[in-house]
Amino acid sequence: MKKVKEIMASPKAMKVMKMSAFALVTVLTVLAVSGVAYASDTAPDFEKVVSPVVLLIKQLLRPLLLLVGAGGFLYCVILGVKYATAEEPQEREKRKQAIKTAIIGYLLIFILIVMLYIATPQMSEWMEANIGTSTTTTTEAPAKN
Repeated sequence: MKKVKEIMASPKAMKVMKMSAFALVTVLTVLAVSGVAYASDTAPDFEKVVSPVVLLIKQLLRPLLLLVGAGGFLYCVILGVKYATAEEPQEREKRKQAIKTAIIGYLLIFILIVMLYIATPQMSEWMEANIGTSTTTTTEAPAKN
């Protein structure tokens, strides 16, 4: 927090931050506009790109759940041993807080992975239903008979 206050007080640092923010916004704008400029009449074929990614996610979810569960369990056991061996009250309180934080963090990670596991089939169905329904505008004039 001290460093942030020092940076905020420095006019040079603020100037660099403003220039960096402006450059970032400019780059993002150029990228967004260039994506629109390259829109074509034919819808892109995302199936070739998306299907391997979805398959990879489906294959990695169960091992990832096991890994997160085992890692979280081991980490919490180690923190519990450290808590039990702490002698000073301040040290015990720090380790108690570390255990709480670890449990909350691993629960959140576990819940997010389970949500991804549940949502993957619905996302795949949505993607398959919307492939080829891209709306692109054309600049060609209609043909005259």
